[in-house]
Amino acid sequence: MYIKYVHTNLISKDWRNLARFYVEVFGCKYKYPERDLEGDWLDSLTSINNVQIQGIHLVLPGYDESGPTLEIFQYNSNEENANKKINTEGYGHIAFSVDDVDECLNRIIANGGSAVGETVNGEVSGVGKIHLVYAKDPEGNIIEIQTWE
Repeated sequence: MYIKYVHTNLISKDWRNLARFYVEVFGCKYKYPERDLEGDWLDSLTSINNVQIQGIHLVLPGYDESGPTLEIFQYNSNEENANKKINTEGYGHIAFSVDDVDECLNRIIANGGSAVGETVNGEVSGVGKIHLVYAKDPEGNIIEIQTWE
């Protein structure tokens, strides 16, 4: 059996604004076409009557059009999520390797995001030294920003 990782999905309050954040801060690129999905097949798939989903895929930095994407979708009836914490069960965060953690955190904040904790230096036994911080995008999704020595 052939298996290939294809995307991670974020459900957004405002998909256009959230996609713009990832383009501006991390250099993701829009992968057209935009999605505007509805119909009986989607109702059956989601178990939601009269569902409509809009959004777009973003090509992640370091990959070409055939690489994995960040899929940002907005439903016509989103369910609100409680304030996500770093240790909430389920998907925890996405991570980006950058050359300047502090500069990237400043860009996140300038584009409507926020820091979760402090920027730290650590060492992972058998792997190496790491400089990192957790942050949140404008909708509270957690992002890890890291650089390894």
